[in-house]
Amino acid sequence: MVAPAFTSARDIVKPVDQTRTMRIAILGWGSLLWEGGPEFDNFHDEWKFDGPQVQLEFSRISKKRLGALTLVIDHEHGSPTTVAWCLSRRLQVEDAICDLRSREETTLANIGRLDVPEAPLPAGGVARNDAAEGPMIVWARSKGINVVIWTALKSNFAAQTKLPFSTVAALSYVKTLPPEGKVKAAEYVWRAPEFVQTPMRRALQQEPWFSVMAQ
Repeated sequence: MVAPAFTSARDIVKPVDQTRTMRIAILGWGSLLWEGGPEFDNFHDEWKFDGPQVQLEFSRISKKRLGALTLVIDHEHGSPTTVAWCLSRRLQVEDAICDLRSREETTLANIGRLDVPEAPLPAGGVARNDAAEGPMIVWARSKGINVVIWTALKSNFAAQTKLPFSTVAALSYVKTLPPEGKVKAAEYVWRAPEFVQTPMRRALQQEPWFSVMAQ
């Protein structure tokens, strides 16, 4: 048996199995935890903090946050981080995905989905596309989760700045933001949960001007 690959939600349309209760986990690590909004928060349970481990870094430039750097899964530059998770109150995966997509104001292509095999994978099973897939399946099965979904926006730092991402380059970039952009950058980093500890966060929090902006 071949392990299921990580995919975007738009690639999968499956009928709902009415014979069992679907347990759908939503992963979170950024503003989803502190400003989900009622239309999203009304349809999930409380956040828990023993989720799977993913690679995170502040490496996405957000237009909505006036150029601030936001957290995304970044397999090249990210730090291994045990993230938060919650159970969706939806019975159908497509509804849970719609909740997350609407909150993030994004497309289905930017919502990740992992369907968890009901039986353990054979020793010779091959995980496709992502080395972290195996551990996430193990975590999900330990929680009795059937499907895991998450925001799958990617780093755009290099595309936006024409420079490869590094802590030095990102720090220099933030310093070029106008005052209102720096305020947004400081607010986002300071409000990020304590379990997120990356080189970029540490570098920013050591900047005297950054601490002032965050107040």
